[in-house]
Amino acid sequence: MGRASDWLREERRKTLGDWVAFCLACGHAQRYFTETETDVPAACPQCGGEIRSRCPSCSARVSSMFAVECEDCGAELRPPVQFGATIRKPPKKG
Repeated sequence: MGRASDWLREERRKTLGDWVAFCLACGHAQRYFTETETDVPAACPQCGGEIRSRCPSCSARVSSMFAVECEDCGAELRPPVQFGATIRKPPKKG
């Protein structure tokens, strides 16, 4: 990614939050700051499903709403398909 996209990503994180929590059932997502992690609900406010804000394998925080694998250890954060649609397209091969 270019410098402009890096700048935009950093500005968004400064404004909306550094980290992400999402519902495994309905996909509801919210950004949060490190100091407000305790305010992230354990259950989804929309459907009551499990909210995940950290990797279940290594406890690393999640930085993208569209993450399906942990950036640190590669473990699955959630299934790559929700409601019949792929959450993140696979990278194009060279």
